[in-house]
Amino acid sequence: MADAPITPRILAPHLQQFQHRTVRILGKVVQLLGESAVINADGNVDLKLTADCHLALNHAVEIIGKVEPNLSVKVLKATDFGTGIDFQAANAVVDVTHRYKEIFYSD
Repeated sequence: MADAPITPRILAPHLQQFQHRTVRILGKVVQLLGESAVINADGNVDLKLTADCHLALNHAVEIIGKVEPNLSVKVLKATDFGTGIDFQAANAVVDVTHRYKEIFYSD
């Protein structure tokens, strides 16, 4: 069985460092614009949606997607987590993964 691709957890401030890579981002949907959306993940992240993305305003969503050169994220998969997410705790997890990246992912 093939290994699953590595998808580091990031927030908006990490986008520059992860251009052209597939990542995971947990954020709150703050704007829906047809084939695009904006989530807040410690800053705004512009998303390019696929036809099978079904996001809801003010819901938490985990995005697996590729960071584009313009720092938008092309969504590969989106999972709705509803409204009960503690973003402070989730952001702390992201902080730990970057502090100890050798455990969680490689550059």
